[in-house]
Amino acid sequence: MEMEPGKMNVSKELSPDSASYHCSACHGDETWSYNHPIRGRAKSRSLSASPALGSTKEFRRTRSLHGPCPVTTFGPKACVLQNPQTIMHIQDPASQRLTWNKSPKSVLVIKKIRDASLLQPFKELCIYLMEENNMIVYVEKKVLEDPAIVSDENFGPVKKKFCTFREDYDDISNQIDFIICLGGDGTLLYASSLFQVLNEVVIDRGPSSYLSNVDVYLDGHLITTVQGDGVIVSTPTGSTAYAAAAGASMVHPNVPAIMVTPICPHSLSFRPIVVPAGVELKIMLSPEARNTAWVSFDGRKRQEIRHGDSISITTSCYPLPSICVSDPVSDWFESLAQCLHWNVRKKQAHFPEDEDEDQDEEDS
Repeated sequence: MEMEPGKMNVSKELSPDSASYHCSACHGDETWSYNHPIRGRAKSRSLSASPALGSTKEFRRTRSLHGPCPVTTFGPKACVLQNPQTIMHIQDPASQRLTWNKSPKSVLVIKKIRDASLLQPFKELCIYLMEENNMIVYVEKKVLEDPAIVSDENFGPVKKKFCTFREDYDDISNQIDFIICLGGDGTLLYASSLFQVLNEVVIDRGPSSYLSNVDVYLDGHLITTVQGDGVIVSTPTGSTAYAAAAGASMVHPNVPAIMVTPICPHSLSFRPIVVPAGVELKIMLSPEARNTAWVSFDGRKRQEIRHGDSISITTSCYPLPSICVSDPVSDWFESLAQCLHWNVRKKQAHFPEDEDEDQDEEDS
């Protein structure tokens, strides 16, 4: 993901006595203040965002959202300064890699409940982790209450070594090195919900027959009022879930963004939008709302929203790292093809060669 250079705004709250700013892009040649520039040695600068012909420097773009690059100068007297008030402290997910300072020791194994086909793989995995790799394995207490596991005498010695926890009661976030999920997308969402929301936050009208009426604020500014069945605020990962069914675009997980998608809006012009990662969204009932609304987080922990309640949503600074089969791009498009049959259709047949010849004869 690349961030294109934007406009530079100077806050009116800065006093004339503010300290001077030194631009590193000018190689120490100029110092700028908000009263007047103190110019040093004259330099020639290009107004073009493209590299000059014959330039020996390689043209590169940053993979971070922390400032414009590669062009930081505009004309002979202007340069772009970082504005701490507008910097989004969200690192490009594509540039992040998970690493351990030491070998991982603790693993959380999440198994889909009431799925008999996963019992044997679950047992073999736990034996491998604990007995062959001497790792600490955490599982949910309810997993060990499965009758098939309780009645397995051969699994008894291994079962005693488990560390158990209960959802909503025990916090193990600082004790886990990585997570292994045995199941489908729902199991992965459940594992993520133990630490943070992965897919989406959904605000809807619940059992009421009236339209929902909620106000959406972005960084404190009212941007719109949603009148319809509700609104979905989703991550790029969640863009292929409920948001896709509601008409949103599917966004690659490496794109740092937040999607806002209305659910059956009572407006022909209300289309899904994408806002930058790092902004804060706040959603609350409109004063004119006839009824309350309901909120759910990845389809769980459903709660009622009343007048005076608000929900604040922002991108986590810590993306959820995952293991790829091949690479992020190939894996994502492969999953679109397998799970959603994305752009699958019967291919158009080509014209037979004899028809082409007949058509050429008719034209002549």
